[in-house]
Amino acid sequence: MKLGKLIFGTVVICLLSTSCNGYEKLLKSDDFEAKFAAAERYYNEGSYSRAVQLLENLTISYHGREHAEEIAWYYANALMKEKDYFTAGYHFQRYVRQYPYSTHTEEAAFRSAYCKYMDSPEYSLDQTTTAEAIKEFEQFVARSPQSLHVIKVNEYLDELRAKLMKKAYETAYEYYNIEEYHAAYVSFQAFLNLYPEAQQREDATFYLLRSGYLYAIGSREDKMKERLQQVVNDFDKFATSFRDSKYMSQAQDIYTQSRAALAKIEESEKVK
Repeated sequence: MKLGKLIFGTVVICLLSTSCNGYEKLLKSDDFEAKFAAAERYYNEGSYSRAVQLLENLTISYHGREHAEEIAWYYANALMKEKDYFTAGYHFQRYVRQYPYSTHTEEAAFRSAYCKYMDSPEYSLDQTTTAEAIKEFEQFVARSPQSLHVIKVNEYLDELRAKLMKKAYETAYEYYNIEEYHAAYVSFQAFLNLYPEAQQREDATFYLLRSGYLYAIGSREDKMKERLQQVVNDFDKFATSFRDSKYMSQAQDIYTQSRAALAKIEESEKVK
């Protein structure tokens, strides 16, 4: 029994060794047709790692030759299957540029954007890739409005925009939290301008008001009047938009204190 297992194991090892040796020889081979056929077979079998190596080799060595378009298409897709979304996205973009009239061009454009979507990080991290994914999806819809992907693309866009919105709000609130009130005010204003329908609109409008007030009272004397007047204006906007706000009592206190500080400044100006 043990001898049988040993023989079986030896046979398996030999087969694997032969397979590996054959694959290594193929990688070093100059036989284009054999390489391409093997890459295609590995891809169809789901052996994407091996397909990627062969296709990468073919892409470098046989650029501009027969089957170049097929190689580019398989290579980008194999990279995507391997979840190397950054590299796959680059090669899908490249495919679109090199083969603008291919039957795969529309799909390549979608997959380029999709790879950026998949590569988009958590909202707390840098969102450059998220912004790039949004731009590519929007361009895709503009170029291919009848595409079957459009419904899904709109779902992806909603998700990506929500991530940017959350990032923008959290960034503004972080400035507020560390008492960088001017940066907080500017960031909350930008958030409200960019996302007028945001769920956090009430919170953002209040924290903008409070950031503006705390920034104003810490200002130089020659700047304080102008900034306190802006606080009064911001309170009017807040009170108009959120009459029943949970923050109304605090907002009214800020308004009262701002008006009192303004009156004091104006009285001081009269004395001068």
